[in-house]
Amino acid sequence: MIRLLRVQGFAPLQRPASTRSLVRLGRAWNGPGLTRRTGGRGTVQEQIIDIRTRAGEMETFICHPDRGGPHPVVFLLMDAPGIREELYDMARRLGTVGYYVVLPNLYYRAGRDTKYGPDVLEKGSAENQRMRAVRTKMTIPPVMDDVADMLAFVDTQKAAKPGPVGTHGYCMSGPYSLAAAARYPDRVAAAASFYGTWLVSDAVESPHLTLAKARGELYIACAEHDELAPLPMVAELKRLFEQSGNGGELEMYTGVHHGFAFPQRWCYDKAAAERHWERLIALYRRRLG
Repeated sequence: MIRLLRVQGFAPLQRPASTRSLVRLGRAWNGPGLTRRTGGRGTVQEQIIDIRTRAGEMETFICHPDRGGPHPVVFLLMDAPGIREELYDMARRLGTVGYYVVLPNLYYRAGRDTKYGPDVLEKGSAENQRMRAVRTKMTIPPVMDDVADMLAFVDTQKAAKPGPVGTHGYCMSGPYSLAAAARYPDRVAAAASFYGTWLVSDAVESPHLTLAKARGELYIACAEHDELAPLPMVAELKRLFEQSGNGGELEMYTGVHHGFAFPQRWCYDKAAAERHWERLIALYRRRLG
């Protein structure tokens, strides 16, 4: 039986100023920057490090259980508003149920100043414009390079279980998660997209073109009310998904809006969010252990 844990009471993570200088070449620093957090019924170790990629240094939040390793690896890929405490808490929730969670700042190519304020989703705000200047330049192939570098990194970590990994992405990263399953079929055993945007498009490596290349199990969750994934597009994606022969699932979450799983979003829906956790953790249990 899968037990879902409500992780509460985490204090915001304070990154030690010296961490960046001590984490290089894909080696995690396990010094004073390694923090233990307890929430719900689980304890996790967490740190913020830089993973060296072919494009630079990618700031990355990592958490995993305090004991019992090595742990199966999952990549949590951010939505368009970017890295924030809300995503750290979602990573921690997965850490408390047994996973080594890697949450990268996919905007790192645009520099260090790529975390945004609370008004990032307000159209026309300065933070929204600043985020969109980066977001609109994002494409799938460079992120696939990042996934390769993340795979190389976790292969060096004692707390990370060797072998297959899982990926899941929200919003803009739904396509990245599914594309990773197709690009790296020998490593990605499970991939999920939650209200992924424009999953059928003319983009290079658009997921609808590569569904059949994935050997891992795919799970695609769509919101009924989502202008970034309109219902006709979802219908086309469902047709292509069924043709691909993948043994996974495309599920429509009725009555909810894009962003329903984020606790701090206006459209947060507790029942749908808990279903998303159940589906995700069950997927990872089946494919990763």
